[in-house]
Amino acid sequence: MTATLLDIRKLSVDIAQGRHALRVVNEVSLTVERGEAVGLVGESGSGKSMTAFAVMNLFPSPHARVAAGEVILNGQDLAALTADALRRVRGAQVGMVFQDPTSYLDPLMPVGRQIAEPLRAHGRTDGIDARVLELLDLMELPQAAAVARKYPHELSGGMRQRILIASALAMKPALLIADEPTTALDVTVQAGILKLLTKLRRELQLGILLITHDLAVVAETCQRVNVMYAGQIIEADAVEPLFKAPRHPYTQGLLASILSPASRANSLFSIPGGVPIAGQWPSGCRFHPRCPIARPGVCDVAAPERVARGSGADRCHLSGEAVAVDAWRTEALS
Repeated sequence: MTATLLDIRKLSVDIAQGRHALRVVNEVSLTVERGEAVGLVGESGSGKSMTAFAVMNLFPSPHARVAAGEVILNGQDLAALTADALRRVRGAQVGMVFQDPTSYLDPLMPVGRQIAEPLRAHGRTDGIDARVLELLDLMELPQAAAVARKYPHELSGGMRQRILIASALAMKPALLIADEPTTALDVTVQAGILKLLTKLRRELQLGILLITHDLAVVAETCQRVNVMYAGQIIEADAVEPLFKAPRHPYTQGLLASILSPASRANSLFSIPGGVPIAGQWPSGCRFHPRCPIARPGVCDVAAPERVARGSGADRCHLSGEAVAVDAWRTEALS
């Protein structure tokens, strides 16, 4: 049986702006089980990365903070920990892999020493070199000892990403947060990284929270998926039923952009408009200005509650109606 590793409960994140606060993540709830990969997907500006940073309370801006909610990891609420206690958790219980390795690897330090940094930060003194070589082997990098002596600029983009993953796993954390880990890589290298993450999940019983804008990556890597829009999770389900029968018009639009039906096989599809700026959310459903089936007097007035439907849940006033089965079909737009 699986056990809940990460349980995020009604998490909200604010960014201070003078005497006011801008809410960028609003009451997000999701779980990750041991040995499971869970996707958090949506367009840029949806709040995915801010949610990931909130797990470790490691925001890119000093003005950002967890405003409400709980982040339960192994039964402990990380949102309630002191700064010193959080430092003992980061790296040891949860590791993080970022999008661009060149922004996080020191160009003046051999990568082997950088992989070893979490070990030293947590007080380990013995067997460090052996652990570094073990990690490089786990990353499927040949000639591990030679790679450990190289500098980041001497490695390919895919190899640098594997170095970041190795560093994140140095202390054998139970949870790995991967924030767009393949975006900057070409298709072949991307496939190798995704295959590696799947292998690590299975062999290490690793829980993975995968942040991405690409549903195709989720389909290949994850067991469950949360779709995020304008600071909220608007649909969540296991990967197979969500891809087969998405309920929310936004999810349907994302899927249509990568899996167009035969009627649109010769045309490119995209959802019109863009994600609203944080703090300038529209009234009612935050997606209604872009939604093809939005109902005046309903969708633009009341914010939809999260409702369980089938094996998943969604935030849509109309997802239980026939009009929402294929919201983007020609008849719905007429």
